[in-house]
Amino acid sequence: MSKAAQLAALIGSGQAQGNKNLIINGAMQVAQRGTSATASGYGSVDRFRSEFSGVSVTQSQESLSSGGPYDSGFRYFLRATNTSASSATSAFLQMYQYIEAQNISISGWKANSSSSFINYSFWVRSSLAGTYFINLRSLDGTSQNFSSPVVLEAATWKKVSLSIPGNSGITIATDNGQGLFIGIVPHYGTDYTTSGHTADAWAAYSGTDITPDYSQSWTNTASATFDITGVQLEVGDVATPFEHESYAA
Repeated sequence: MSKAAQLAALIGSGQAQGNKNLIINGAMQVAQRGTSATASGYGSVDRFRSEFSGVSVTQSQESLSSGGPYDSGFRYFLRATNTSASSATSAFLQMYQYIEAQNISISGWKANSSSSFINYSFWVRSSLAGTYFINLRSLDGTSQNFSSPVVLEAATWKKVSLSIPGNSGITIATDNGQGLFIGIVPHYGTDYTTSGHTADAWAAYSGTDITPDYSQSWTNTASATFDITGVQLEVGDVATPFEHESYAA
């Protein structure tokens, strides 16, 4: 069955509608802490952490007035701006969200089965062309790690959809703890990467082997920017239309 036919079947069955998105505030509408911050971690857009070290970054909620995301109904995005270039091997920036374990465990995704999938989709743009990586990490039991490449042209929005299988090593508790780390990584220095890392496969988490090496260095590019919006995580191997919700929801 084609991807289009699968999507049509999901929508027709109702499986692709209503509370399907495991990400909270994926449209970047809510920024209760403020629209701009220079601290690492939670600082601007709610639920999303822009975590960095070895480099100075400003994280901010920005408005959209045109482009692909705008045409898809998005009016805001989360931006990271590099305010000090760094060539340190320990420098990194990761933009991510923690998914509560019980939200994963009751979602319908059989996390420990390689024949069960979740789909991670988002809009992304970087001022610096190159190959970036998404990163998923289970946080219960023996932590498991998954990375996948995202190739970007400079200053060009791209819609990304990645289908991710489960794995027998994954454990997800049914509690309110952190169950899954999921995000996109503008840069990891070589302290956290290896040239021999296997992408698109689960493996036991190692802090020195999270992704392959980066061929470009966002953290060593002064004034570089990195933007994300329309972030959705849903059960199944097909990206369905983004679940837009009102600010009050």
